Amino acid sequence: MGEDFSKIEKKLGLKFKNIDLLKQALTHRSFLNEHKEWSRIGHNERLEFLGDAVLGFIVAECLYNKYPHFQEGELTNLRATLINSNALLEVATKLDIREYLLVSKGEKRDLEKTSPYFLADTIEAIIGAIYLDQGIEEARRFVKQHILVRIEEILQGGRFKDFKSIFQEKSQEILGATPNYKLLKSWGPDHLKQFRVGVYIADDLIAEGEGYSKQEAETKAAESALKKRGWE
Repeated sequence: MGEDFSKIEKKLGLKFKNIDLLKQALTHRSFLNEHKEWSRIGHNERLEFLGDAVLGFIVAECLYNKYPHFQEGELTNLRATLINSNALLEVATKLDIREYLLVSKGEKRDLEKTSPYFLADTIEAIIGAIYLDQGIEEARRFVKQHILVRIEEILQGGRFKDFKSIFQEKSQEILGATPNYKLLKSWGPDHLKQFRVGVYIADDLIAEGEGYSKQEAETKAAESALKKRGWE
């Protein structure tokens, strides 16, 4: 297992001072069910929380400085495209994160089949671990190398508007109202939870979406709402 961590360190271009942080970043909650001795390391959800915030800050800072002519809405849309689950899943795939992830044998099969986005969550956890172990500059280097490198490609392809941003813009433009999202239902075990979210304008439910994360469910709800309103 030590050899595996050495390999992922090389892929990340880092040598961790506290290797336990990298171990934690790569540990899925289900792994602890089969490996009680690993409880001192813990699972990666807290690091994911921190990494999400660090990633958002670094990307926002870069876009703010690099594109002074972009308005707030354009910056928001571009940031969302750079750091959404699909984008982070691409990063995880390129780094072969699946090979190093610590997850129970049964759950690994289920997760890969139903929700590959747990790999995207692991990228956020790794960013959180890098920040705690190496500081903001190393976290920034990682984000620039693996995430911000796609900026020009996205801009040239005109793909920096996600469904949530488009629906919000259309709602404000046509109705003068901002949509809001509400969790309608969640079910399943903690490590494989599913969510149903509704998107509302005022108190009117416009559409619903389901996913293995709230973000995924909100995105699907917005996509469905655009179709229902004919705002595509």
